[in-house]
Amino acid sequence: MISKNLTAASTKPIILGILKQGNSYGYLIIKKIKELSDGKMKYSDGMLYPVLHRLEKDGLIQSNWTLENGARPRKYYEITDAGKKALVIEAEQWSQVNAVLNQLWQVKSTTK
Repeated sequence: MISKNLTAASTKPIILGILKQGNSYGYLIIKKIKELSDGKMKYSDGMLYPVLHRLEKDGLIQSNWTLENGARPRKYYEITDAGKKALVIEAEQWSQVNAVLNQLWQVKSTTK
């Protein structure tokens, strides 16, 4: 299981990355995160929707209600051009953090 702090820190780039692949709604975003992490990242409605609302407020995603085949309406989210630019920045930052961690973990200990 991945810690709640690390899960929370990675929420923005994960959601933007999922939406870059195509429009989606909340339940499918949660399901996709679970699949991608082999069940190691747990998202709940209470965790996801405030982030979606913040990303929408910041102009990184937009939403619209869709009615499909008489089913109840679903709110679909899609990434905006600003969101795509933000995702590039997020990817660069996470790559830099990952590079630092990889260097640290590959250092051989000189103390025993």
